[in-house]
Amino acid sequence: MAQSSTTRLDLTTEGETGVIVTRRFAAPPERVYRAHVEPALLQRWCTGPDGWTMPVCISEPHPGGRIRFEWSDGTAGFFLTGEYLEIDPGRRIVHVERMHLPDPTPDNRVTTTFTPDGTGTLLRLVMQLPNAEARAAMLATGMDEGMEASYARLEAHLAGAA
Repeated sequence: MAQSSTTRLDLTTEGETGVIVTRRFAAPPERVYRAHVEPALLQRWCTGPDGWTMPVCISEPHPGGRIRFEWSDGTAGFFLTGEYLEIDPGRRIVHVERMHLPDPTPDNRVTTTFTPDGTGTLLRLVMQLPNAEARAAMLATGMDEGMEASYARLEAHLAGAA
């Protein structure tokens, strides 16, 4: 069966607090995983809409390791903090994150899996928010558009880094 030519992310909700994001990449799981944990790689693609940058990127991919991503559009910015809970290199990441807008949002527990899919990878993020209100607020930000802009950038990076 032929793979879909589209690589746009798919976002669905589950129960009252879950969000599931899936997206396919034309690169093996180990490369997609590395792009999610190595600071220099994250700063290349994880910047959301055009015009934003990530001037600060702390990623310590081991249980208990810190996460801090700071984004800027040159005049405004925001940041995310968190901790890695579980790491299975090339396969799975479990972490907790909170956005600071400027006040911190409730903790969002994120499980990311990297599954072989033909010659590529199926990325699956399962986000568990603490309550329905926190999920509604997150979805209201249009986060899927920023995520897809970043993932399109990652896809281009992966294609050029062969």
